[in-house]
Amino acid sequence: ANLSFIDFCLSTLTVPKMISDLYTGYQIISFQGCVVQMFLLHVLGGSEMVLLMAMALDRYVAICKPLHYLAVMSPQMCILLLFGAWVISLIHAVAQLAFVVHLPFCGPNEIDSFYCDLPWFIKLACTDTYRMGFMITANSGFISMGTFFLLIISYIFILVTVWKRSSDGLSKALSTLSAHITVVVLFFGPCIFIYMWPFPSVPVDKFLAILDFIITPILNPMI
Repeated sequence: ANLSFIDFCLSTLTVPKMISDLYTGYQIISFQGCVVQMFLLHVLGGSEMVLLMAMALDRYVAICKPLHYLAVMSPQMCILLLFGAWVISLIHAVAQLAFVVHLPFCGPNEIDSFYCDLPWFIKLACTDTYRMGFMITANSGFISMGTFFLLIISYIFILVTVWKRSSDGLSKALSTLSAHITVVVLFFGPCIFIYMWPFPSVPVDKFLAILDFIITPILNPMI
């Protein structure tokens, strides 16, 4: 339910403005509006990242420790994980914006994208932003990539554990985990590409925006 809520909020935050800009041609957003959009994007994106990690923990306990599931994944633990997801994402978003809100902006004011995000926002600053870009990459890119690989490794560990017990159980575990792995790839793929790819391309970035905020939220409930 929380994952669906986050997907809904992400789409609501970007898609109406995107459609309005394309329909009217009035493609303008205020500085304050751009900052707010970036802040909310990172709060929601960070929350989804932590929730996906919590889902991996849930699947591990359900498949590898079924007799301990009710004790480990108690309602109190679920509430704690949910609370932790929002707190961590809030800290992440504040840390990201703390890097950029005081940058001097005195020249270009156009972002060739469907929404505001830090990699494009800092390019408008009237100062050298190389170090700033590296910090943003480290904060978002490396964390996203590291979390993605940890999740994939955890799923592989689950499958290997099940395979050692029973080859029949492997197919059942794979069918259970396939949906989660698909959600993880759809979420982390665009994030890693946007923050880690050294050769940004406007058409690719716009495609990833459509994938991230329109296609993925539609597919997640079906997955």
